[in-house]
Amino acid sequence: MKTIKYAVAAVALSALSFGAFAAEAVSPAQASSMNKIGVVSAEGATTLDGLEAKLAEKAAAAGASGYTITSANTNNKLSGTAVIYK
Repeated sequence: MKTIKYAVAAVALSALSFGAFAAEAVSPAQASSMNKIGVVSAEGATTLDGLEAKLAEKAAAAGASGYTITSANTNNKLSGTAVIYK
């Protein structure tokens, strides 16, 4: 029982800490005042929300604070790219 409590607490804390460092979608106007640090891509999403979540996760992993989605394609599974900013 203690193990389950610790596991639930760890998952909750991980979710909170990830949210604090997550990259956020930015508008082109906001992006113009930020520094472009690269491009990320993702594939295999089944919804646009899923694709955006994958791109946001990759942007955050690359150290970005913001991203702008530049393309989204479909061939039964969605794929796309995003420019990342800091």
